[in-house]
Amino acid sequence: MKIIVLEGSPHQHGSSNLLADELIRGAQESGHTVEVIDAAHADLHPCTGCVHCGYEGPCVQKDDMEQFREQILDADMMVFVTPLYYYGMSAQLKILVDRFCAINSSITRKHMKSALLAAAWNTDDWTFEALEVHYKTLVRYLNLDDQGMVLGKGCGAPAMTARSHYPKLAYELGRKL
Repeated sequence: MKIIVLEGSPHQHGSSNLLADELIRGAQESGHTVEVIDAAHADLHPCTGCVHCGYEGPCVQKDDMEQFREQILDADMMVFVTPLYYYGMSAQLKILVDRFCAINSSITRKHMKSALLAAAWNTDDWTFEALEVHYKTLVRYLNLDDQGMVLGKGCGAPAMTARSHYPKLAYELGRKL
């Protein structure tokens, strides 16, 4: 299976990307191929809602999404990776997700698999509720097959995350794919 990991952290070596690294390691050990899109450091512009794409492209904006389009549509699975700064996916990942507007029908027809990895300082039980609802809405709308989530509560600094059980959960999720 070909997996595309959509990273949305401005911290390339942050906690959410640490979880992504572990999922990637597990997936590769199981024989899957993995590519990473670093949305936070890409040349990506927000969707303007012009719908010139007709929900199937091409987009009028000329940025890294042209390359990402091919990578995403060539994959069998998308993994959404985000820090949780303010109770939803990062703005950097959201820009990429909003640009799905121009490949909406192609994603929906593929019936891709998906997963969510997230890390947050906060440890309250309700911390991830809004993110989970948004992710489940994407799964439903884009006709994705949810393979699971790793939601790292109390994963502030990468050293804290590394000592937690969340990297192992991400690795195990990658292995079972």
